[in-house]
Amino acid sequence: MKRAEHLARAGVPLLFLQGTRDDLADLPLLRPIVAGLARAELRVIDGADHSFHVLKRSGRTDADVLRELARSVAAWTP
Repeated sequence: MKRAEHLARAGVPLLFLQGTRDDLADLPLLRPIVAGLARAELRVIDGADHSFHVLKRSGRTDADVLRELARSVAAWTP
């Protein structure tokens, strides 16, 4: 994808945090982009939208998601 070409030139590791309900970034498009980057990782947050909000019926709260995001970043950070 042309919009992502610059990512290959990033001189640092990249972490992508993506919700499964994010209408602004399509996971089927994002997955191969991240897979093609040498130092990139994708963490998918189930049920989260672009702002990482989740539906009440998910049984999770926004605070739960924020904790999951924090754990993902902490696990990824050297």
